[in-house]
Amino acid sequence: MPRVNRTAVLSLLIVSSSVFLLFQLYYYRKYVSKQPGPHILNPAGHLSASHVQWQTLKKFLALAQHFKLPLFLADTAALSLLSQDALRQRDWLVREPHCSFLCTGRPITSFALHANLWKYDPGFLLAAEQKGFELLELRGEDPRLASLDTLSGEEIPLHFLLRLHSYIIQVALLLSWMSLVQVVFLYERSGNYLWHGALRLKANVDRSFAPFKLLDYGRHAGAYDRPELILTVLDGLDVRIPLNLTRFLHQQRHAHFLECRYRDARNFLQLYPDDSSAAAVEFRRKAKSLLHLAAQTLARLEIPFWLSSGTCLGWFRQCSIISYSRDVDIGIFISDFRPDIITAFRDAGLSLKHKFGKVEDSLELSFQSNSVKLDIFFFYEDGDVFWNGGTQAKSGRKFKYIFPRFSLCWAELLELKVRVPCETLDYVTANYGATWSVPVRSWDWKSSPSNVQENGVWPVDEWAELIQVY
Repeated sequence: MPRVNRTAVLSLLIVSSSVFLLFQLYYYRKYVSKQPGPHILNPAGHLSASHVQWQTLKKFLALAQHFKLPLFLADTAALSLLSQDALRQRDWLVREPHCSFLCTGRPITSFALHANLWKYDPGFLLAAEQKGFELLELRGEDPRLASLDTLSGEEIPLHFLLRLHSYIIQVALLLSWMSLVQVVFLYERSGNYLWHGALRLKANVDRSFAPFKLLDYGRHAGAYDRPELILTVLDGLDVRIPLNLTRFLHQQRHAHFLECRYRDARNFLQLYPDDSSAAAVEFRRKAKSLLHLAAQTLARLEIPFWLSSGTCLGWFRQCSIISYSRDVDIGIFISDFRPDIITAFRDAGLSLKHKFGKVEDSLELSFQSNSVKLDIFFFYEDGDVFWNGGTQAKSGRKFKYIFPRFSLCWAELLELKVRVPCETLDYVTANYGATWSVPVRSWDWKSSPSNVQENGVWPVDEWAELIQVY
């Protein structure tokens, strides 16, 4: 039996592989590159990842248009490239001139779907599979059906992930490339805002399906104002985008939403039934109206606020207003203070009840409407803590309430989208102690809070300016 010449066999394999790759290059140059839209081959004659991504998006958007999905581009990387500053910089940094915006260098492109405008159609998923997409549909409980009376058991679609494997030719190598499209479902909530759920993988889900840590949406639930959309053409494809890109991107960075803890609230109310008297019902009605009015007024001033003190405790503990608190409490960072805030609230129909302190120290405002008080506490930063001040009018004594640092999340209370401290438990525990879950009707604001400290006395000669009661 003749011996096989290994060198000859190796040479034959190399020649065969080279011929095969050259044939692929010829095929793509002659046929695929003549298709409309961005060219499949880059100037070096190689099939690039960005162009494969463009073909994936073209295929997906054609499906979405056919099934009338109310989509808009929500990809943070792509939308960032559409800002004017980015456009000016990109004039001389364009790497892929035929796919400059949708091909971001990431294998993922995110879209948002207005769920209330689309009737779920399984035919879309079937058609996507027929086009070569692999699908992962992620569902979760519908929070819109949850309340103090019932807990949601119905599941709704929260995210679609569509994966398409392709091949790219790069430096004479044939490589596999994965393109992923994320569709995040936005649902209308009773507070007149849009909400999406967190992306949670169940035990039987393939965790290698996508690079989940790279997804723009899903690490937590999110809340958004309804964006105005415009139809435009990006890289030769018809795409809807938010009209105000800067606003949408800002909201995306600060969209973290906390759902009310209905299960815990129900348990609390079983132990401590809510007051259903006519006076309590009337107070809750007035408090809701006052909170909505305060939110509208501060929104016009572009001043962010959050639920504080007893109002925050009511949301966290019982998903409602504490009827015996008799006021509404909100917090504002002193850095967001505006001199026209008093005028704005007066113009909204509220009367100023008192003004304590000054911008530099322990500022506190209190307004009144329909016998319900709105307390605005201004928070100051001091190292690793935040604090707000308090003043006793008759003595000039000052108090300081210290909180661990916190960030802000969105929540819903009384059919209104409001902010709360993300670290709500720490915030409430600082103010009310470890027994915050037990109602306390007798409360002394000077001594009852767990985080209160004496903070001196206002000079008597400054009382007229620093202690104003109306």
